[in-house]
Amino acid sequence: MTKDGKMWSNFWGAIGSDGYYARSRDYIAIVQNQRKGVWNVPHISATYLIQKQVLSEMKGIFTGDKFDPDMTMCKNLREKGIFMYATNLNEFGRLLETDNYRTKMLHNDLWEIFDNKKDWEEKYIHENYSQNFNLSVQFAQPCPDVFWFPIVTETFAKHLVEEMENFGDWSGGKHEDKRLSGGYENVPTDDIHMNQINFEREWLHFLKQYIVPVNGRIFPGYHSEGRAIMNFVVKYDPNRQYYLRPHHDSSTYTINMALSKPGIDYGGGGCRFIRYNCQVTETRIGWSFMHPGRLTHYHEGLPVTWGKRYIMVSFIDP
Repeated sequence: MTKDGKMWSNFWGAIGSDGYYARSRDYIAIVQNQRKGVWNVPHISATYLIQKQVLSEMKGIFTGDKFDPDMTMCKNLREKGIFMYATNLNEFGRLLETDNYRTKMLHNDLWEIFDNKKDWEEKYIHENYSQNFNLSVQFAQPCPDVFWFPIVTETFAKHLVEEMENFGDWSGGKHEDKRLSGGYENVPTDDIHMNQINFEREWLHFLKQYIVPVNGRIFPGYHSEGRAIMNFVVKYDPNRQYYLRPHHDSSTYTINMALSKPGIDYGGGGCRFIRYNCQVTETRIGWSFMHPGRLTHYHEGLPVTWGKRYIMVSFIDP
């Protein structure tokens, strides 16, 4: 087993005279699956299968040496003549990078977009995301120049909302906002910024990796770097802020991602684009709108009548 995209695996091809790792001539070819087969190896770690009958011979196998448990076990197995094997004929899974893994958040996996990208994508990127680049499939446009596409899973939406509620410091939709450089928000929402939960770095990477490529197809000729100063989750609640007055966004284009389900999590709600007298109310959780932020797409948040509506918003290229 290997760590995705790295030369780190759970076996050593050779051992030096000091008992520690030594590079074997075919190690890279085996790890990269250029050579396929089964090999007798001097050291395994992290994950392994052991025959039941061998366990009875392994008393004290982890003790009696200066090495860590895996190294001690393998040294004792070698001395007992018990062979260890590695094979890449089948895929058994992946090893996770855990050196920087967070342990203090509610859903720590959300922060693994850098260190364990493949596992992060399997858990959090929508299963139909790749269709956004199928030229035979047209983007849905519920309103003029409002493009609608799948981006994240329901699990992502659920985890992000729960992280925000766990943090709990919602802004209250007030004009005075100390989080902003000028201390004032002209059209305030009841929100929490990504940097308040220390997710700004991960979110900006998400924008560049998964939103900018979609932008390249939707707005051909416009090359975005995915710059965004305002990244926040908005909560609409009849007991707090339940609507948003008409406004423009401070962006070249905006993404507005649904994190809850209409008719199940809340009633009413949606977005109305005033120039086109067009509104979108039947949103899909994990899907995002992408629309111009200035001039043409003056819009408002429609009133929520019950429940709670959550959306993730980014003003891209302000």
